[in-house]
Amino acid sequence: MKTAIVLFNLGGPDSPDAIAPFRINLFSDRAIIRAPIFIRFWLARLIAASSAKTAAKNYAHLGGKSPLLAHTTAQAQALEAALPDHKCFIAMRYWHPFAAEAAAAVKAYNPDRIILLPLYPQFSTTTTGSSLENWFEAAAQAGLAKPTTTICCYFNDPAYTKSLATLIDPAIAAAQASLPPGAKIRLLFSAHGLPESIITSGDPYQSQIEATTAAVLTHLKSPFTDSQICYQSRATPQKWLSPSTIDAIHQAASDQTAILLIPIAFTSDHIETLVELDIEARELATHLQVPGFFRAPVPNAAPAFIAALAALIRRADKPGLCAPRACAAAHTACPWGQKNAS
Repeated sequence: MKTAIVLFNLGGPDSPDAIAPFRINLFSDRAIIRAPIFIRFWLARLIAASSAKTAAKNYAHLGGKSPLLAHTTAQAQALEAALPDHKCFIAMRYWHPFAAEAAAAVKAYNPDRIILLPLYPQFSTTTTGSSLENWFEAAAQAGLAKPTTTICCYFNDPAYTKSLATLIDPAIAAAQASLPPGAKIRLLFSAHGLPESIITSGDPYQSQIEATTAAVLTHLKSPFTDSQICYQSRATPQKWLSPSTIDAIHQAASDQTAILLIPIAFTSDHIETLVELDIEARELATHLQVPGFFRAPVPNAAPAFIAALAALIRRADKPGLCAPRACAAAHTACPWGQKNAS
């Protein structure tokens, strides 16, 4: 069958002039800022303006733009090579190519079916949920009506979690080789944070992060008892998931243990790995005299990760939500929970 795969990701500015509108789009999303539209309109601009200089400085480290589209394009090309009868399209949420652009391209391709694949392994209403809602609106406006399969998450997929372990194992070995024999190393699994209120409203993200981490730990060549989940990228004054990555680094300094940061929720390098972790977190660790600072790579287009995605796509043989429900019934905000509620 002629199959279109739509890859969802966050998106990122493609020039210095795009930084401000990208951030306004991000903070205007009702899935991110859960306030009435007239408040959200002004709040998005206030948040974007208040941190505009910091954002510009951070993107300057990356040449004034995000590398996310380039990495997503490489992932799409690798998937097409693994699945010759499939064609990939990219739908970014907050910057080009938007879902409307992708829907128009898919319609012109005229596939027999569509598979929606988020590059967010763990489901959250703020990421996959927002992207799916955006896609179905764009597809309807484009008059695109084809049998569609949605892969809403794959946080506990064995091939996916094993692919992460194949990236982490060499990072552990490199860290151990550069430290004195017997030196302590703590694995810090750093995920994008969320306000606690979103989790208590039924979002399964935190539990899926915990499940991914637990699975990865079982796949590592050497058992690790010193590991911790932490959360980065706090953007609003609300109470967010804890501990923060910053607090976890402070604790490592107090415990005098080296750290290996593992970006557990990210599938591509972008500002949150290349700046937040590689630059800002490293500077903090150096300042606090953490005995050693290391960072494991994200999947990007690593062969094992692409193979895991290809296997997910091959199993997506029926329209609707792919695979049985994987999270607890208490997580009412996941697509299965919403389906049951309706």
